[in-house]
Amino acid sequence: RESDHRAWTPVTYTVTRQNATIQGLIQGKAYFFRIAAENIIGMGPFTETTKEILIRDPITVPDRPEDLEVKAVTKNSVTLTWNPPKYNGGSDITMYVLESRLIGKDKFHKVTKEKMLDRKFTVEGLKEGDTYEYRVSACNIVGQGKPSFCTKPITCKDEIAPPTLDLDFRDKLIVRVGEAFSLTGRYSGKPAPKVTWLKDDIVVKEDDRTKIKTTPTTLCLGILKSVREDTGKYCVTVENSTGSRKGFCQVNVVDRPSPPVGPVIFDEVFKDHMVVSWKPPLDDGGSEITNYIIEKKDTHKDVWMPVTSATVKTTCKIPKLLEGREYQVRIYAENLYGISDPLISDEMKAKDRFRVPDAPEQPVIKDVTKDSAVVVWNKPYDGGKPITNYIVEKKETMATRWVRVTKDPIFPGTKFKVPDLLEGCQYEFRVSAENEIGVGDPSPPSKPIFARDPITKPSPPVNPEAVDKTKNSVDLSWQPPRHDGNGKIIGYLIEYQKVGDEEWKQANLTADSCPETNYKVTGLTEGLTYKFRVKAVNAAGESDPAHVPDPVEVKDRLEPPELILDANMAREQHVKAGDTLRLSAVIKGVPFPKVTWKKEDHEVSPKADIEVTGVGSKLEIRNTLHEDGGMYSLTVENPAGSKTVSVKVVVLDKPGPPRNLNISDVRSDSCYITWMEPEDDGGSVITNYVVERKDVASAQWVAISSSSKKRSHMAKYLMEGTQYLFRVAAENQYGRGPYVETLKPIKAIDPLHPPGPPKNLHHVDVDKTEVSLVWNRPDRDGGAEITGYLVEYQEDGADEWTKFQTVPMLDCVVTGL
Repeated sequence: RESDHRAWTPVTYTVTRQNATIQGLIQGKAYFFRIAAENIIGMGPFTETTKEILIRDPITVPDRPEDLEVKAVTKNSVTLTWNPPKYNGGSDITMYVLESRLIGKDKFHKVTKEKMLDRKFTVEGLKEGDTYEYRVSACNIVGQGKPSFCTKPITCKDEIAPPTLDLDFRDKLIVRVGEAFSLTGRYSGKPAPKVTWLKDDIVVKEDDRTKIKTTPTTLCLGILKSVREDTGKYCVTVENSTGSRKGFCQVNVVDRPSPPVGPVIFDEVFKDHMVVSWKPPLDDGGSEITNYIIEKKDTHKDVWMPVTSATVKTTCKIPKLLEGREYQVRIYAENLYGISDPLISDEMKAKDRFRVPDAPEQPVIKDVTKDSAVVVWNKPYDGGKPITNYIVEKKETMATRWVRVTKDPIFPGTKFKVPDLLEGCQYEFRVSAENEIGVGDPSPPSKPIFARDPITKPSPPVNPEAVDKTKNSVDLSWQPPRHDGNGKIIGYLIEYQKVGDEEWKQANLTADSCPETNYKVTGLTEGLTYKFRVKAVNAAGESDPAHVPDPVEVKDRLEPPELILDANMAREQHVKAGDTLRLSAVIKGVPFPKVTWKKEDHEVSPKADIEVTGVGSKLEIRNTLHEDGGMYSLTVENPAGSKTVSVKVVVLDKPGPPRNLNISDVRSDSCYITWMEPEDDGGSVITNYVVERKDVASAQWVAISSSSKKRSHMAKYLMEGTQYLFRVAAENQYGRGPYVETLKPIKAIDPLHPPGPPKNLHHVDVDKTEVSLVWNRPDRDGGAEITGYLVEYQEDGADEWTKFQTVPMLDCVVTGL
């Protein structure tokens, strides 16, 4: 009977042995048993088991654990996981024992701590480069079971995979103030990358509103109750030792604008209207101001009246005012997201408040000549209306009538050169200002002046020097005198003296024969040494002489060429395709050297503009192409020697097309695409390849990979039986190069193989000249329907098989034997 029941159930009455097997018991239940002996007279008393017996299988050690896997490997640790045994031996698992063996050694050593029940363990403290294998055993109350199957040998080294980044957000995001937003995505990489969030190049830190959540595979930046200050360029960087990836999003948190900036300025006030102006809001709410709403209010009333709501200017005319009443103006700014708080003006009374300008202060007279003088004055108060004109008048000191010096307007300058004065006469001048109200009072008269030229002798010329020489001449150069004596410099007198003589000789007889600041002194004797001096001449006379500092020996001068390189002639010059290449250098040498430009020891391209001046040379190529890159050299040469400099020019452009596009491993839903890098990378590292496919019946190309750095791609999700074209292009930082396309379409079907051999070939009938054969279908059809069976026969002892015929069914009668 069951231990919780009272009724006894008979098992058998026919046992003659002293033991019995009882069937049909329920595992986990407890039972009592009793037995009685029986003879021909009857049944004797029962004997009962003293305690209940729990039905369960006998307990053994557990089976071996399942699915021992390596989850992660670094240079000094290995992480393993496993599943429990299929059978625990009838008793709960009490612990797992993980063992390792160094490859090359015989024994396994225990690596887990006591009583470990987790099915994941990281073995640490390993030596980089060592190779181990692992096994795990389960223990129950009986003991330790068999170990699992060993792992493959594992070498301790860091797993490396460059970071990947898959973002759920676009380049731009617009959010209303007060709303929450989040930027999410997924990433991967080994070792585990570090995730950094930046806003406008500043690291984002968590606070009450800003939450950053990063899991081993996902990343999220969330902002609650956004404010305008959350606007900015957000950047997430995923970086490990192998590289980094970045994602960007320009977040614009928009709101209604802040109020216009005051104060409200009353630019014009009249008895029936006013013109007011203001400044735009400091914050337009992230969306440009669409219009301003202007209202007016008589201060004696409580009602605001609309003026306009359709202006985008920051000025407005307030019409229909009553003279003498005081008014206030309020202004709202509006954008797509709402209307700002108002800017309210001070009170202003409607009345005319403008007058003619005040009289200017006494004018000052400068730069007087025999027929002109310059009158200078300060701007007076404009009477509330802008000054539109100044009136300048003159009179001779002894006369009484003032005369305007010109009928033309004089504005906005506050000085005027008065022409047509009579030489030797004494004059006074005065100035009046005019606005739209009228002409104001005139200024006090200026101090009297006489119309005449104030001329004195000039100062000496500056820095005379000998700049060149030959065997019979010397070239002199100097700068004009610092003071011309208020008269025009007519020219210069040049004198020379042989060293040892006392007499100075004139190189030119009159000053006007040398109006410029240089002169060639000729007729000198080769080998002698001379001194030189220069005088400036104006209408008042000659200046003191200026001496050339050192005596000059007359002989031909030779200077070897010298090149002074500009910044664009550094060792390497990078130019973006389409931009202009400029190479230039300053050149010195006597005589002036011959200039030669070359590219790779050949003539430069005809499209290059080459300019040679007396001081240097310049090479310019507009709209550069990639082939304009190369080694450019500049050579300068004269009888004293030569000099050459070279510069490497790299024209950066989009890459060329990839090479050797190949399609292989075609299946019904996929194919494998490979290619080689372009011959020309455009002078910049290829960052990625773009792979596209096209159904031949469609005009649209579809991108299947746009960020791959590998030169191969598995094209998945093809439609069986559809014909496809594929194309690949390379990209670098200057753009995407041309595509290379498959020459013919690829049909998405599984490859065909020959069918297997027919099975169970045997004869069912034999005649003297024919045999009836039957057979079964082969196990495999090779991926296509079987179209027939080829029957051949061979005479016993012969080498060759003879073809009989191809039949469609599973039987054939071979005749003609």
